[in-house]
Amino acid sequence: MAEWLVEEGIAEHRAIRLDGETIAEARVHWPGELLAGTVAEGVLVSRAAGSPRGTARFPSGAEALVDRLSPSAAEGSLIRLEITRPALAEQGRRKLARARPTARPTASPDLVAQLRAEGHAVRTVRRFPACDWDELIAEAFAGETSFPGGALQFSPTPAMLLVDIDGTLAPRPLALAAVPALASALRRFDVGGSIGIDFPTLPAKADRKAVDEALAEALAHWPHERTAMNGFGFVQLVARLDRPSLLHRAAFHPAALAARLVLRRAEALEGAGAILLTGHPAAEAALSPDSLAQLARRTGRQVRWAPNPALALEVPQAQLVPL
Repeated sequence: MAEWLVEEGIAEHRAIRLDGETIAEARVHWPGELLAGTVAEGVLVSRAAGSPRGTARFPSGAEALVDRLSPSAAEGSLIRLEITRPALAEQGRRKLARARPTARPTASPDLVAQLRAEGHAVRTVRRFPACDWDELIAEAFAGETSFPGGALQFSPTPAMLLVDIDGTLAPRPLALAAVPALASALRRFDVGGSIGIDFPTLPAKADRKAVDEALAEALAHWPHERTAMNGFGFVQLVARLDRPSLLHRAAFHPAALAARLVLRRAEALEGAGAILLTGHPAAEAALSPDSLAQLARRTGRQVRWAPNPALALEVPQAQLVPL
């Protein structure tokens, strides 16, 4: 049984499954988010007359669209709800979480609980061993990952995550070389929902069948549904969506992701001195006072911030400086 490691950092919990020093799978949870499987009490704040749908608000202030409401559920009433789909950010708007009434006991599953419920061995650690976490986050910010002869480019859209395959190889070898890289990226970025993949156009049916078979083998242990490749090289995958992927966080919450990245780097610093955080002002705006106070408590150090508008958002820095 593969073991997952979990870090419970400030404002971000991370989970990884390693293959040597390479991350084979990763998950991220930001405490306070409504994840699929969360069961909590919420107030029904709006409902159209006679409709089974409405909007509920939870004590955290987060809202969710509710379906399957009973005829007796009135606005202002407290109802127990299960989250069936997390909230998702998109360009210029935010899709609310979805929920439905339930009689199940309240539950707020964290990464450890989720992984154990799936049958995985889990170990909570203070710090991950040597691995390519920073490289994974850099790829998420870039929306691109490379493989021999080509690259995958990821574009989150309101309808689906689009994946474009480009490279210097001929169409069939390029498509086949992209398959293992794609299967790895889906797991590493924790992708779910609807995924559209634009492979090179392969006019020959035998070539398209070869790619379909390669995808079936590469994704055999990744629960999903899949269409066959059409004549234009397009394949659609649909997988369960439990939480935003790293790609969605980097695309739609880049400052929040950068802020959490620098907090974790700062917490891992060793030596004497105060902590100096340096980064883009947008990252500073995403650092809550509570997060900075937690960093000071956890490390027993003074914490300072130095804004640098010339520094790219995705490369904040943490270092120790004299008091």
